[in-house]
Amino acid sequence: MDRSLPRQLTVIAAKAAIPVAATGRDLAPKLSGRLAGSVRPGGSQRGAVVRAGRGAVPYAGVIHFGWPRHNIRPQPFLYEAIDRRRDDVVRAYETGIRNLTGGLPK
Repeated sequence: MDRSLPRQLTVIAAKAAIPVAATGRDLAPKLSGRLAGSVRPGGSQRGAVVRAGRGAVPYAGVIHFGWPRHNIRPQPFLYEAIDRRRDDVVRAYETGIRNLTGGLPK
């Protein structure tokens, strides 16, 4: 196994997350725009990830999942983004793995 394989898998995963993050930013509620601005793609050896929120936007999870006790309805914009971009993610992984393996047949 090539020593660079873990890093290459991370790069493939991060590239696969990019279209989902872009759509997530478009679908995020935009009262101030800070939530949409906090949506970002990422990757690891285990898979692609899209994150929303950070220290300045601690309410991302509450907006996405809701908080019934406080009458906040869920707005699952990231789930909607992955539903819309699923084919793009699969294509990105297929292309990345094919390039990594030297173009094995489909």
